[in-house]
Amino acid sequence: MNAKRSSVSGALLDWYDAHRRDLPWRAKPGEAVDPYRVWLSEVMLQQTTVAAVTPRFLAWTARWPDFASLAAADDADVMAAWAGLGYYARARNLVKAAKAVVAEHGGDFPRTEVELRALPGLGAYTAAAVAAIAFGERAVVVDANVERVVARLFAIETPLPAARPAIRVAADSITPDARAGDFAQAMMDLGSGICTSRAPKCLLCPIRAFCEGFKQGAPERLPVKAKKAAKPQRYGTIFWLERDGQVLLVRRPDKGLLGGMRAFPTGPWGDVAPGFEDAPAQADWRMLDVTVAHGFTHFDLQLTLAVATVEAHQPRVPTASEWWPIDELDTAGLPTVFAKAGKAIRNGAIRRAA
Repeated sequence: MNAKRSSVSGALLDWYDAHRRDLPWRAKPGEAVDPYRVWLSEVMLQQTTVAAVTPRFLAWTARWPDFASLAAADDADVMAAWAGLGYYARARNLVKAAKAVVAEHGGDFPRTEVELRALPGLGAYTAAAVAAIAFGERAVVVDANVERVVARLFAIETPLPAARPAIRVAADSITPDARAGDFAQAMMDLGSGICTSRAPKCLLCPIRAFCEGFKQGAPERLPVKAKKAAKPQRYGTIFWLERDGQVLLVRRPDKGLLGGMRAFPTGPWGDVAPGFEDAPAQADWRMLDVTVAHGFTHFDLQLTLAVATVEAHQPRVPTASEWWPIDELDTAGLPTVFAKAGKAIRNGAIRRAA
C-alpha cells in the first residue's frame, strides 16, 4: 500500500469509527450486513437526499423486507410506493433484479462486481457499492460526494464530467484493501457533512493535511463544473375528468417517462401548448387559469389544466383507466408532477376559474 493510501485511509477510518452516521440501512458495529438493505438504499439514494429517502426506505422494508417478498410484489404497488422519488425506471429495475436474484441465484445476492453488474439496474456505481459495503470486497465507489472529496484532495482541475476518469483513478489510489466498505461510507459521510459543496468545514476534516485543494486555499471551487446547457421547454395539458366524487386516472405505458405509473390523462408534450388534443373523453372541457411547472432531467415542462365533470353514467374512456375517489387521491401513488396538478385543482383552482 502506498504511503498516501495508508495515511488517508487510516485517518479517515479513524474518523468514521468515531463519527459514522446512524442510518437505517447501515449495520451497526458488530451486526451482520444485509445486502438487500444496502442495495435498496443505494438505488433509492441516487439523485435523492438521505432526508427524503429515510422514511420511504423504512416504509418499503416494512412492506418488502427481502428479495423474495419484492420479487413477488405487484408492479403497480411497487410503482405507487416509489411515487415522488423520481427516476421511476429505478423502481421497475428493483423488481426485475429481485426476481433475477430469486430465480437465478437462489435468493442470495451475488458477491462480485461482475456478477452484480449483470443484474437489471445495477450500474458501475451500485455494483461497486454493494460489493464493498455488503461483502467487504475491494471496490472503487464514487458517488457525487466522493467525487467532490477526491477532486479537492488531489486538486483535479479538469471540469466535470471530463474529470471523472481521473477522479476514479485517484479514488482507486486511496481505497484500502481492508475495510473497503467502511472506507466508501466514510468518504460519503465526509462529503455529506464536512466536504460540502459550499463552505466546506475544512478545520474539521480528518484528511485536511493531505488535501491539495485546501493547501491551494480555495477548495470550494473544486470540482470544476462545465456550464450546463439550457434545458428545452415543453408544454402539455393535464385532464381532470370528475364524476360522483371520483377522478379518472390512467396507467402510463410501461416504457417511457414515468412508465407504469398511475397518472391523470395528458395530451402530447411538445414545443407548443396542445390545448384539448388527446382528451380522454368527450366532455365540456375548460382550461383553468392555473399552470403547473415541473423540471425533468432533460427538459422543463409547463402544463395547463383542463377540467370537466360528467354525469354518473360512464363516458367512453381509455381502457387502461380507473375512477379513483378524490378524497383518497393521495393513496394513488401519483408521480410528483401529477400530484402537483391534483393539489392545484383540489385547492380551489376549479372554483376560481368557474
